[in-house]
Amino acid sequence: MPELPLAAWIALAGVLGLLIGSFLNVVILRLPARMAAAWQREAREILQLAPEEAPLPPGIVREPSHCLHCQHRLSALDNIPLLSWLSLRGRCRYCGTRISVQYPLVELLGGVMSAIVMWKFGPSWAAAGALLLTWTLIACAGIDVRTQLLPDQLTLPLLWLGLILALVPLFVGAKSAILGAAIGYLSLWTVYWLFKLLTGKEGMGYGDFKLLAALGAWMGPLALLPVILLSSLIGALVGGGMILARRHQAQIPIPFGPFLAAAGWVWLVAGDTLLRGYLRLTGLA
Repeated sequence: MPELPLAAWIALAGVLGLLIGSFLNVVILRLPARMAAAWQREAREILQLAPEEAPLPPGIVREPSHCLHCQHRLSALDNIPLLSWLSLRGRCRYCGTRISVQYPLVELLGGVMSAIVMWKFGPSWAAAGALLLTWTLIACAGIDVRTQLLPDQLTLPLLWLGLILALVPLFVGAKSAILGAAIGYLSLWTVYWLFKLLTGKEGMGYGDFKLLAALGAWMGPLALLPVILLSSLIGALVGGGMILARRHQAQIPIPFGPFLAAAGWVWLVAGDTLLRGYLRLTGLA
């Protein structure tokens, strides 16, 4: 059987990313609702209150997709990544309610980012690992944008998977992964407490610590400073642009997780190129 050219692998990864992006939309929408229901159930048990009779939010895998407004079950033709949203002109086929642009955007990100990962790593185990990291980062960013939460259900498995893959090693060795995870967590934990002691306010959440720890486990301690600098730069540009465009009030906090996720992915696929460019620019190369 002849080997596929790299271009074919890139195209396959792009199509797979589109399909996974459709599933990530379900995760982004339903996981926080499931988490909130679980928290309420646990709180009622602790307070020794009678359990609520309200039905649980739909699960992530088994329950089929439906319109959030009219609750009509969506057909296979309604769930084709990108094409369905475009053909329906961004509206529900059954009730005409506008469909959030989040859906095609996440699908497009999944496809484009997956294709770039395959272009970077080629058909390899490293590409498979990088795809898993990419898709999880998209889900983390999407949930944080919507709810300002970074779920342990995503960040902690990502952290442990990075540590396990370091035993191969796939990206970095075990020592680098352990140091990266520890330094990543403690660095933002320290910033959090210094900021809180100085201002009395919380500048970020614990989910940010865990996400940076996970990125450290995947890419090692040397990636942490560039990731933090890149995330701060991206955050400043996006936040400043939103404020200037009057789409965001300056006093309302902006979640940091999406910027961490974006910076981590950029360093994953282009860190070596960015580092060489910096060294040439500064005359150190």
